[in-house]
Amino acid sequence: MAEVVIVPDAAAGGAVVADEIVRLIRANPATVLGLATGSTPLPVYEALPPRLVGVDVSQVRGFALDEYVGLDVSHPESYRSVIHREVVEPLGLDPSRVNVPNGAALGIQHAGDDYEAAILAAGGIDLQILGIGTDGHIGFNEPGSSFASLTRVKTLTQQTRIDNARFFDAVDEVPMHCITQGLGTILRAGHLVLLAFGERKADAVAGAVEGPVTASLPGSAIQLHPHATVVVDEAAASRLRHADYYRYAFANKPAWQGI
Repeated sequence: MAEVVIVPDAAAGGAVVADEIVRLIRANPATVLGLATGSTPLPVYEALPPRLVGVDVSQVRGFALDEYVGLDVSHPESYRSVIHREVVEPLGLDPSRVNVPNGAALGIQHAGDDYEAAILAAGGIDLQILGIGTDGHIGFNEPGSSFASLTRVKTLTQQTRIDNARFFDAVDEVPMHCITQGLGTILRAGHLVLLAFGERKADAVAGAVEGPVTASLPGSAIQLHPHATVVVDEAAASRLRHADYYRYAFANKPAWQGI
């Protein structure tokens, strides 16, 4: 079972995860982070800079979860641009050590294999940050994705395009295709940290944590991982049957264990 941490709000959740990331980097300056985009992980990235004062991040490596296919990397909503703007610059990371899947048309046939090779060459991802979609997708692994899937090109569902349209001028501007780490890729990370905030995510969270393990809800793959942590606010936790137990377990957890 994943550990579930219920927090008052997104800022509190960001602080919990930021503290764990700083602990990791202090213990291993060459920590490899898996970086999600979108609005959900922003509280983590916003909480990190003051906590990293005096911490050497020059060796930290990062791997983004996904990228749009066919969107110029200079576009402000390409995930390369987003990661640079929201993570690399604020945290003071070395841009050459932060990787994003290549969504360019040239070489797209082997871009997934190239990304897998880069992750393996870095020694694997130590901590993978995840969000979850209203349909249960993680990364851009839409319902029906194989639990053994690796980084590959996928077609986005219309619901995902609608959800992401808030970052564009219109839904038609959201690319139809993406390149994403697969569920199998994600499950190889040392620690999975899934964040969800707001009532819109409550059903997906409940399904991922307490429902059956099924490709119809890709987020349920976290149940197969030996070290998965789910950080949610009260609204996102509102459909969890065992919320009281999760609160009790976290309140009585030894502090040295972290999350």
